[in-house]
Amino acid sequence: MKKILKSNYKIFPIVIEPVEEGGYFAYTEILQGAHAEGTTIGEAVDNIQDVIEKHLAVREKYGDNIGGLEVLNEPKITIPLPMVSKWASDFRL
Repeated sequence: MKKILKSNYKIFPIVIEPVEEGGYFAYTEILQGAHAEGTTIGEAVDNIQDVIEKHLAVREKYGDNIGGLEVLNEPKITIPLPMVSKWASDFRL
């Protein structure tokens, strides 16, 4: 695992959607063209992370502005996780 310095830390919100044929499609709206697929949510997340890293490397090489949100302290990421459950009718929001 790579050591990440706080000053180099960026957060890129990603969207993960189920695909009708099966699997998941992941993308970030911050980097145009950065998208990936996976057979599981975890695989889609791993794949989009790899795509984002490669996308950033190319943009840095050409001196392009890189979006994202800089984090000055330890990052805390909140991800809403939709769940389908047989008990869903028991919960009232």
